[in-house]
Amino acid sequence: MKEITLTAANFDDEVLAAGKPVLVDFWATWCGPCRMQGPVLSALAEKREDVLVGKVNVDEEPELANRYGIASIPTMILFKDGKPVETLVGFHPLEALEEKL
Repeated sequence: MKEITLTAANFDDEVLAAGKPVLVDFWATWCGPCRMQGPVLSALAEKREDVLVGKVNVDEEPELANRYGIASIPTMILFKDGKPVETLVGFHPLEALEEKL
């Protein structure tokens, strides 16, 4: 499955109302660790059909970053049944992400 771009307009429908877990990556184009994390998340999205992977650009969607208290990036939040259940800050390899799912 492909990653989805999340915005204030589609976040509630795509994440909070999703029928499966959603891993949301809060990132920015200027962030080195975010650029390293990107290919890992793409691989995860392709490998795992049971999890959605969404991306929030914090520069374009500051209200979403504020809503979830994002203080540093990359930050990934795992949502299950519309609720955040795990927060991961910094770079995480594919194996570590899969263990959290």
